[in-house]
Amino acid sequence: MARNGHHHCDVPLEQARILYGRRRGRPLRPGRRELIDTLLPRFSIVLPDQGALDPATLFPDSPAETWLEIGFGSGEHLVAQAGRYQKTGFLGCEPFINGVASLLAKIQHEGLANIRIFPDDGRILLDCLAEASLGRVFILFPDPWPKKRHAKRRLVSSRTIDAIARAMKDDAELRLASDDHDYIRWMLERLCRHEAFQWLAQGCSHWWQRTPDWPGTRYETKALRAGRRCIYLRFRRLPRLTAT
Repeated sequence: MARNGHHHCDVPLEQARILYGRRRGRPLRPGRRELIDTLLPRFSIVLPDQGALDPATLFPDSPAETWLEIGFGSGEHLVAQAGRYQKTGFLGCEPFINGVASLLAKIQHEGLANIRIFPDDGRILLDCLAEASLGRVFILFPDPWPKKRHAKRRLVSSRTIDAIARAMKDDAELRLASDDHDYIRWMLERLCRHEAFQWLAQGCSHWWQRTPDWPGTRYETKALRAGRRCIYLRFRRLPRLTAT
C-alpha cells in the first residue's frame, strides 16, 4: 500500500501539505472494506524514497502516455477514460477513502488494469513526478472553498499550477471544471497569466460544453439538476523554451 501521510522524494519538508476536508464519510460496507484491504495494495502508488517517479514504470507495459486526475471523487470520469484509452496509463488521486473504495469497485467490475491510485493529496504525488511525464491532467469539480477566509485551501493555486506545468509534457492538456463561477474566475486569473499555459477556448460554446471525449461525473449531474451551470476549461502546456 502507498506510504501515505509521510514525506518521500526530494521535496523539502517545509513544503509539506495541509489537507483540508474529510478523509472518511459513512462507514464502508464489508465488501468495500475488503476492496481496500485486498485490491488497493495492488493498484496503489508507492512514492520513491528519493528521486523522481516516472509514472510509466507503475505499469507492466510502460504506456507511452500517462494521464493524471487529481480528486477523482467516486471515479466515474477516471474509469470512463481508462476504458476508452486502454493503452494509456491513468493515475488517480483522492484522499476520501469512500471515493477510493467506489473506484476500486468500478475497476473490479470493468476489469481495468491501467489505473493506479494515490489515496492522498494529489499535490504530494505531483511534487514527486518526473518532469514532462504527464500527457494530460484533470481537475474536475474541486471543493471551491467559497468563503474568502478559506480561499487559501483551494487546490488550484499558483504553486499547484507551477507543479502541474513542470510535470506535463509540451503540448499536454490541462482540463478543469466547476459549477462555482467564482472559482472559475480564480482559476482563469491564475492560469491565463501563467507563462506555461494557453487557454484553448475560442468562444462561449467552448466553456459551456464538454468535448465529446470528456465523460461526465456524478457531481456534475447533481449540479445540473440543481440548476447550476457548469464551466469547462481546457489549457495547453506551451513548449518549453530551449537554450540557444
